[in-house]
Amino acid sequence: MRLPSPITLGLAGLALLCGGAAVAQDIYSCVDARGRTITADRPIPECSDRTQRELSRNGLLKRQIGPSLTAHEQAAQDEKDRQAAEIRAREAEDKRRDRALLLRYPTRAVHDQERTAALLQIDEVIKASIKRRGELADQRKAIASELEFYAKDLSRAPASLKRRLEENEGSVAVQQKFIADQEQEKKRVNLRFDEELAKLKQLWPMVSPPIRPGASASKVGKN
Repeated sequence: MRLPSPITLGLAGLALLCGGAAVAQDIYSCVDARGRTITADRPIPECSDRTQRELSRNGLLKRQIGPSLTAHEQAAQDEKDRQAAEIRAREAEDKRRDRALLLRYPTRAVHDQERTAALLQIDEVIKASIKRRGELADQRKAIASELEFYAKDLSRAPASLKRRLEENEGSVAVQQKFIADQEQEKKRVNLRFDEELAKLKQLWPMVSPPIRPGASASKVGKN
């Protein structure tokens, strides 16, 4: 049978001397700057600059309390803790995004299919804008034909005709800008899918291969 150590007996005796209410309290112990061993039922001010031991009422070590920090040290520690928390939050968010990406694109084929669909949708919009631009070109020809009557002095042309010409030129400029914006959107879409694909190429090998259609449960289990 293992007998309690002298320090354990001494700490237990201290707890008994402090009365019944103190029996349930933890005990703090440290060696101060003078080399004295101090025990108390709460953190010891004389040892604020050194490590203290927190013991259970049975004399067992629960934890060690580090020395108190200066205001500058505490600020530095708080900043270190904040940065560590930000890193953990970013890592958690990255993992969440990775899971969402895998759920959306379990295979290369699914990813390629969505890229194609996104680009086709933009192409349809561009096609409609090009058609509208052609209609505006036909309108411009009709306006130009009417302006031939006033070729010698355009100032005599009716205000309504001039307004139609300005509106036509403005509409053409709008369509040209819209088409250019859509071409830029195609580049952005391709860039997004390229970045996703690079990430997915890293993630796909980390997950189990998808179950092939028609594979029986018994075959899957054996694999």
